Amino acid sequence: MKRFFTLEYWQDDGWFVGKLREIPGVFSQGKTLEELKENIIDAYRMMLAEYDTSEKQADSQCTELGVEV
Repeated sequence: MKRFFTLEYWQDDGWFVGKLREIPGVFSQGKTLEELKENIIDAYRMMLAEYDTSEKQADSQCTELGVEV
């Protein structure tokens, strides 16, 4: 399954720096825009691996929560 996100990016001291707007905390950089895109994908995948659902508490439960913004 492919998901789509908004990559917000800017240049800082010759580097392309960016973040995924929809996923707080996923930032990266690259010497080119293409390198930034590759690095931000890696950062997103590392974030997913860190929050692997197989590590949930044995007695925990889940429920859907609606938040109006």
